[in-house]
Amino acid sequence: MFMWTFEHSADTTAPAEAVWALYADVPGWVRWDSGLERAELHGSFAAGSEIVMTPQGQDEVRARITRADEDDTFADETLFGEVVLRFTHTLEPFAGGTRVTHRLEVTGPGAEEIGPAVAADLPDAVAALVKLAETA
Repeated sequence: MFMWTFEHSADTTAPAEAVWALYADVPGWVRWDSGLERAELHGSFAAGSEIVMTPQGQDEVRARITRADEDDTFADETLFGEVVLRFTHTLEPFAGGTRVTHRLEVTGPGAEEIGPAVAADLPDAVAALVKLAETA
């Protein structure tokens, strides 16, 4: 099985609750993820619900929330035939703030090519997310 992973973290003075509120506002993801034209949530922000996203200049993508532990971790999974993209978003509180970590794991044929393309703007998205959380 082919697998590729990438992880990026940033620290913020914002509490985990402020970051979580931005995660739970799926249509608002376009405010901090410049790679998205649109995002919508079908159901509640909980495991089993579907997120439909339209990346800039691409067809819509459907992801399923696989984990949603409030103010802690949420994960989602997107299937493209034999290729699986798994994102895990983790919030770790510390004295004076929160460490925000986004991890991408790609498995399947072509993972080594697909992963870097998907993760290219991940650091920018995390930076924009923590900045927005600090002003919330």
